Amino acid sequence: MKNPLVQLTSVQARRIWLHAQRLDITEPFGSGPKATPAAVAHLGYLQIDTIYVIERSHHHILYTRIPTYRREHLHQAQSIDKTVFEYWTHALSYVPTESLRFYVRDMRQAHRAWQRRNGWFGKVSNDDLRRVVSRIRRHGALTIRDIEDEPVEKDYAWASRKPSKRVLELAFYKGLVTISQRVGMLKTYELMTRHFGWVRLPRAATERETLNYLLDRALQSQGIVSVESICHLDGPRKPAMRRLLESRVRREELIPVQLEGAGQWLHWVRPETLDAIPDPAQEQVHILSPFDPLIIQRKRLRLFFDYEYRFEAYVPKHKRVFGYFVCPVLIGDRIVAALDLKTDRSLKKILVQRWNWIGRASRAHQQQVEAGLHKFEQFQLGRS
Repeated sequence: MKNPLVQLTSVQARRIWLHAQRLDITEPFGSGPKATPAAVAHLGYLQIDTIYVIERSHHHILYTRIPTYRREHLHQAQSIDKTVFEYWTHALSYVPTESLRFYVRDMRQAHRAWQRRNGWFGKVSNDDLRRVVSRIRRHGALTIRDIEDEPVEKDYAWASRKPSKRVLELAFYKGLVTISQRVGMLKTYELMTRHFGWVRLPRAATERETLNYLLDRALQSQGIVSVESICHLDGPRKPAMRRLLESRVRREELIPVQLEGAGQWLHWVRPETLDAIPDPAQEQVHILSPFDPLIIQRKRLRLFFDYEYRFEAYVPKHKRVFGYFVCPVLIGDRIVAALDLKTDRSLKKILVQRWNWIGRASRAHQQQVEAGLHKFEQFQLGRS
């Protein structure tokens, strides 16, 4: 007879997840330049996004966990220390360089995979790739601004009018070049082997090694996992991931648990996680990016926090409920507000376009959120 499933309340589940995300303590990664690669290594990836209504997501996420974070720390990690690199996870992200071998297989299959996905690279030939890579090899790293193309009509709204843009992007996804530095959203492309000082790329991880990497990454940064949370936007890997989870349960390395409100949707934790469920989180205030790892998986967020986040930047203005660029506000282990924010860089201040309370709020909550906004504004505008 099977043992009954361990039952976890949503409060317990939240505490486990917040602790894994390092949002329940002050300065979990310390301070100074070395805190940035430590945070990326723990989280597993750091999503990059172009939207610049307030601070860009990669800087925002790091500031949330490193109160003394400075933008030059990420530049140092990417371009000087080379402890992080850019590649595709579920989106374009910063990833620890020590994990690069888990992406080499994707690099080798990039042309075919991206062609299936959206046809974006269909017009790029092997000769195009050779020409761009040869130019970088002979003349050094370059940006898209260094290439003079005859402009063409865009076939995607977000596309460049320069044909060489998609050639550079395919060379990037194939691992021929890497982004050696980023100034705003302007990327400098360098040969990957030359950037890291390698003769060749690391040996590609096997699919089984990659599955174990994805599971361990999720356990570290999520604490309590489901097939969906491990394989976020990676549906083809779900059957194999279920088999791996079952094998770890048989070896007593994982325990299946039932979450309050999850129905038949199973989750798993390490035994030591259940033995040390964190105490209530400190009453810290975090103004979260819409692309924060705590927010980006919407179904998981709703299950753990009973909060339905809507990202409305791409919704027509007259259909928006909460605002264009809404940042959830976490106090302790509750999301108490959702603020539509915009940075007015000429006035040097953050504007609250709309303030939405989530659940019951108190005057103390408002004061805490306002204090958090003041600190975030100082970071945004580079004030000491």
